Amino acid sequence: MFDIEAELKKLPQKPGVYIMHDKDDKIIYVGKAISLRNRVRQYFRKNVKTKRIENMVALIDHFEYIVTESEAEALILECNLIKKNMPKFNVLLKDDKTYPYIKINVKADYPDLYITRRILNDGAKYFGPYPSAASAKEMISFLKDKFKIRQCRSFKYKDRPCLNYHIKKCLAPCMGYVSKEAYREQVDQIVDLLEGKTDKIRKQLEAEMKEEAQKQNYEKAAELRDRIIAIERVSEKQKVSNLSENNIDVIGIARNEVDVCLEIFFIRNSKMIGREHYFLKDLQDEEDAEILASFIKQYYNNNPLIPSKIMMREELAEKEILEVWLTNQVDRKVELKTPQKGEKLRLVEMAEKNAKITLENKDKEKYSVIQELKEVLGLEKLPRKIECFDISNISGEYMVAGMCVMMDGVIKKNLSRRFKIKTVFGQDDPRCMNEVIKRRIRQSQENPKGGFGSLPDLILVDGGITQMRAAKEAVRECNAEIPIFGMVKNDKHRTRALMNEERKEFEISEDLKNTITRFQDAVHDTAIRYHRKLRDESMTQSSLDQISGIGTAKKAALLKHFGSVKKIGEASVEELMQVKGINENLAKKIKEELL
Repeated sequence: MFDIEAELKKLPQKPGVYIMHDKDDKIIYVGKAISLRNRVRQYFRKNVKTKRIENMVALIDHFEYIVTESEAEALILECNLIKKNMPKFNVLLKDDKTYPYIKINVKADYPDLYITRRILNDGAKYFGPYPSAASAKEMISFLKDKFKIRQCRSFKYKDRPCLNYHIKKCLAPCMGYVSKEAYREQVDQIVDLLEGKTDKIRKQLEAEMKEEAQKQNYEKAAELRDRIIAIERVSEKQKVSNLSENNIDVIGIARNEVDVCLEIFFIRNSKMIGREHYFLKDLQDEEDAEILASFIKQYYNNNPLIPSKIMMREELAEKEILEVWLTNQVDRKVELKTPQKGEKLRLVEMAEKNAKITLENKDKEKYSVIQELKEVLGLEKLPRKIECFDISNISGEYMVAGMCVMMDGVIKKNLSRRFKIKTVFGQDDPRCMNEVIKRRIRQSQENPKGGFGSLPDLILVDGGITQMRAAKEAVRECNAEIPIFGMVKNDKHRTRALMNEERKEFEISEDLKNTITRFQDAVHDTAIRYHRKLRDESMTQSSLDQISGIGTAKKAALLKHFGSVKKIGEASVEELMQVKGINENLAKKIKEELL
């Protein structure tokens, strides 16, 4: 038995990482400390904590720790453990989106450039991120068109050039028509362009253009002129200010009651080359500085594209150790800056403004669905939590129900629930619906902090008018006040409208129809899967299940050894005892039961 108070006394006053576990031995939090004793003890003392940390401490069953030589080592270990275990109570980057980058394998004899979403330490050059694959493809198309880089992904020498050579879109390195040095010169110009060194390329191309014009190679000179114009257009698109620094990331933060949005601007050679944003949840009590520190640890961990400077508004308590950690990753100086005035401060403000707009746009998308429901159905408040129910059975057998939950316009699969009907015998879907709704409501009334959480703001019923009325009656019997509506399907089994108990239909937008249809499909799938599970389990039952002492493992071993229940019944006691786990008494019992 783990005695927390006793273990707290054993903690050393050394730097390291501490790991909190719940009763199921799951890691729920990872942190680092200059002094493990001082830091870990704070969690179990009656000092002021954020709500998130209070909830975490309530779940701690035991903890462990790893002593390190320095705080810098502890930071590296902390980052790796968070990335590996994704603890529930750490600030986590849960967005699964990955942004496209342009990759050039500069180590190859004839490098290609293409889109990738994975950044590796493989010696290649990466440029981006780009806001979308379309914008990255547009840039690659431009570069290949203007610089005649090979179009094929797998480079092979050939016996004749492809069409791209004949239409002057490739230099045909596969035929040896261009030397490695000349091809490399084209690639170097592409790298300079992507790094923002457009002045260097333009001067070089202008000199080449004049030289070709003097030789009266006017077609080549015109081609170089068009390339210069295109490069200037790209350069003008990317320019954001007259910043002198060459390599900066700027982080802006915005927040509302639910979400935090972090927006990053990537600036290279005074040009904006891309941006990213991330959303974090349930951090209402956390300070901006704490959120930014956690974000930096996760975002820049093993990231080869770490800039020379990272700018933000907040001064971080861990600034010095984070700078050491980032510097060691890329073997050059990295600084965390909090500008106080001038163009740098304006850039931070611009990142914050964009973070705020991104957050507002997310809210608009998220709340448009529930706002429409509120207006169309005449509800008193926004239906932020909506639950949908469906009954599934075949001729009254294996009767079950499914429940799905939509929070703020988003279907939450982890909150779905299944019910086995307990009080209804025979096929009677309305009575089944009545039972399920009452059971669900009473769960929240009796245990508001339980697995079902708070009562929903709206209930949608998949079924006819009788099921909807049965649901309404269940709500009244529980002395609850929850609006209930039915989902009306068209002949293609898609939601076409919503309906009240007087059969009045409410027209809804196409976007809302699609959302409700997905909701309806989700609850139907939950119910039907549970129904099939129960049916399949009953079909696999046999007379072996009635014998005490025969569990799943022994049943499987017997069937594997003999092939069928019939052959098991025909076997002798000695033959039965050859199966692992079957002793003489159990073998005799099997023989008696299967006679």
